[in-house]
Amino acid sequence: MKTYIMFLFAALLSMHTIAQTPATQTAPSAVKAPEKAKDINLTEVTIVSKKPLIVQEIDKTVVNVEAMISAAASNTMEVLEKTPGISINSNGEISLNGRSGVLVLIDGKNTYMSGQDLAAYLRSLPGGNLDKIELIDNPSAKYDASGNAIINIRLKKNRIGGLTGSVSLGASIGKYARNNDAVNLNYNHKKLNLFANLGYNYEKNYRKDHFDRRFFEEGGALLSTVDLQNNLVYKDRGFNANVGMDYTASAQTVYGFIFNVNKGSRNGMFDYESSDFDAKNQLERTGAGDTKAKDTRTNLGFNFNLQHKFDKKGQELSADINYLNYKSNGNQALQNFTYAPKGALIGQEKFRYIIPAGIDIYTAKADYVHPLKNKARLEAGFKSSIVDNDNVNRFYDVNGAEQTIDNSKSNHFKYHENINAVYLNGQKSWKRLGVQIGLRTENTMVRGRQLGNDEVQGSSFNKNYRGLFPSAYISYKLDTLGNNTLGLMAVRRITRPNYQLLNPFLFYRDQYSYTSGNPMLNPQYQSRIELKYQHKQFLNMGLSYNTFSDLIFQTTEAVNDVFTTRPKNIAGGFMLLLNTTVSTSPAKWWYLNYTARLSKIGMNGRVYTENLHFDVNILRLEINNYFTISPNWGAELGGYYASRDMTGQTLTKGMYRVNGAVQKKIWKGKGSLRVAFDDLFHSWVYNNKSLSLKQSEYFQTSESDSQRISFAMTYRFGKEAFMRKRRHNNNASDEEKGRID
Repeated sequence: MKTYIMFLFAALLSMHTIAQTPATQTAPSAVKAPEKAKDINLTEVTIVSKKPLIVQEIDKTVVNVEAMISAAASNTMEVLEKTPGISINSNGEISLNGRSGVLVLIDGKNTYMSGQDLAAYLRSLPGGNLDKIELIDNPSAKYDASGNAIINIRLKKNRIGGLTGSVSLGASIGKYARNNDAVNLNYNHKKLNLFANLGYNYEKNYRKDHFDRRFFEEGGALLSTVDLQNNLVYKDRGFNANVGMDYTASAQTVYGFIFNVNKGSRNGMFDYESSDFDAKNQLERTGAGDTKAKDTRTNLGFNFNLQHKFDKKGQELSADINYLNYKSNGNQALQNFTYAPKGALIGQEKFRYIIPAGIDIYTAKADYVHPLKNKARLEAGFKSSIVDNDNVNRFYDVNGAEQTIDNSKSNHFKYHENINAVYLNGQKSWKRLGVQIGLRTENTMVRGRQLGNDEVQGSSFNKNYRGLFPSAYISYKLDTLGNNTLGLMAVRRITRPNYQLLNPFLFYRDQYSYTSGNPMLNPQYQSRIELKYQHKQFLNMGLSYNTFSDLIFQTTEAVNDVFTTRPKNIAGGFMLLLNTTVSTSPAKWWYLNYTARLSKIGMNGRVYTENLHFDVNILRLEINNYFTISPNWGAELGGYYASRDMTGQTLTKGMYRVNGAVQKKIWKGKGSLRVAFDDLFHSWVYNNKSLSLKQSEYFQTSESDSQRISFAMTYRFGKEAFMRKRRHNNNASDEEKGRID
């Protein structure tokens, strides 16, 4: 309890807390028996300040989601989009501090999802379930080597005695309505701690894409143009439950179990209209079509974990065993019509995709920490994972009520992956100097098989590769108080292509657009060296140089008037990045966090028949202001500016958005009412231009339902109490046992 009391008093003083506590009791005499432990209520303590949005730690940046007023009415994907340092492009790909290929963890565990699957999962998870988001630019050898950086999403979990919890109800309105509702429960009694995070979300959204595609002869003369308008409207419903328990078997050993279920359904309507023109801008034909899509998913996860502390000096063993099962069923009905310039129907086709998929994932890991003398310690561990994926695409020609399978356009792809890893990490601290050096080795075995049928010959591939992934970190305190710190770090990482990118199936979008995988993809490697400077929590700067080899790159091939997008490895690239973050309080009622990222990105390779040699300078500016108007009123106002950017063979123009929110605390601070707005001027619109396409180019404008107003109500319940044990008052402090969330 000594640590608890010191922490509580320090927190009360630093946050200028106004509190009413029971009167101080007279100290017992030396001959008097110790008082019996009793509960002391803290319900009268009033906390005026809230958690800071951002806390800069040595190895990561911690974002407290509760400090984001708009989080309660948002889903996790939207919360990430508003998190300083995180960017999300139009395809749902997440980047951290300008680095793409990010590994996303939930409570430290890999989701084994990427791309559209990960985006759908994060959209189904309400922001009210989130506690913290940890941003790790330079992961140590303890973490998986995959990903250029790590984002670890922490769900709410409480260890206060008795039943505690919170409820969050949120709704937002743009062109369409959405809602995100969450319930968090925790029950702690003696050795048992039970917890649950429950969430439900409904989302209706749209996306409009306008394409201007141009095709040229070898000499450069205009050959033809296509004007294409795509419209997508979809509805998503999702339910998420994360239920678990921790059992403290002894003072040294804790066992835990977690069960997670994520269920969702999606209905979408995609339609397009097209116009084809010749070199003289004369209309040659028009087209129209639509796709009606239905998709359901059920994701299950089981986790068993244990933690054993051998002594009080930090010797510790932790272990996890996980099983994940993902199932989805997709059904898409498509139809296309082609018309002559005067409107006569000259062609039509109707077909259907049936797309069931299943994934089984097994993982086991263990981590051991051994303290050494003089502020040193060793960490070691292993991890093994197996992924089995079964993905079926059945193509049917439709004629009235009759459906006939077309095996030449159907596909059955099976993928097996086994990764085994071990690591060793060492740390040593002196008065001002700190060193951490680690090495991780991972061996990857991949087997892919496309099953044949009556019309398609089967094929397969095998890959087996091993990699060494060192990490090193040196920090030096420039003053005795540690207010100014310099850090130098270096890491090597890997980005493995996921099974979707390896599946060679050719998927239809519209008459002019197809997507495909590439079973010949190799993993991408990236190395980084970074110099960091930190002044308290006020200033954080980092200058890094990143190199990439076998860069996984979404390429576009133009054949006649059809664009086919597929991933390929190109020669390589680099990124020079300068990050600067300022966090301060100019006044008692105003806290701000400003981040500027300057980067220079270059790529050098060959895409089909075209050379790709391109450098681009990029600026990202994030502005977040948080205002304490009164003890019960708060507000936030922020903005984000992105200069031009390059993604694949696409150059995107600069754009910006403005967000804000107001909060009113109610029910003695246990509840709140919140109103927020997103993209105030509906300025978050993508304007894209193609790069290095053979005898063609395109211009694209894309927008979605990003301009919204949101409403939310939150409520926290449960008794906040701690146990006190009193000792003789011979200048000894009380010992306390308890934990504060």
